[in-house]
Amino acid sequence: MSNQATNRARVIPLRPPAERPGIAATVTPAAPAPVPRPALREPLWRDLVGDVLRRERQAQERTLKDVADSARISMPYLSEVERGRKEASSEVLAAAAHALGLSLGDLLARAQGELIRLSSRPSVRHSARGRTATSSYDGLCLAA
Repeated sequence: MSNQATNRARVIPLRPPAERPGIAATVTPAAPAPVPRPALREPLWRDLVGDVLRRERQAQERTLKDVADSARISMPYLSEVERGRKEASSEVLAAAAHALGLSLGDLLARAQGELIRLSSRPSVRHSARGRTATSSYDGLCLAA
């Protein structure tokens, strides 16, 4: 058994020679790709509602603790709601709104106003006949 096989593996390159390290490329480098602009993100509902709650509380010069106690909500949770970190239930939002002297409808209407103000593009829909129409509905629709 003098036939000894060599312990060499066969290497098959997966990249073309110009892309492999250590091999000089003879192709001129391509121009860098343009940096894509981030798409405008619509604001989240919880951010809008939290902003309204915080602005109203600060306008009344009330502390977070005062409003949380009045609403029977923990102070850390109300803080999280104001910062848009928690998606509060309608019961919690109603309690916070009532503690600030607002109805739930007032709170949601103000948040809707903020959403409309921050939205830069109109709502466009296509009718069955192919015509384009902008929505004239100015109401609030929430689905659970």
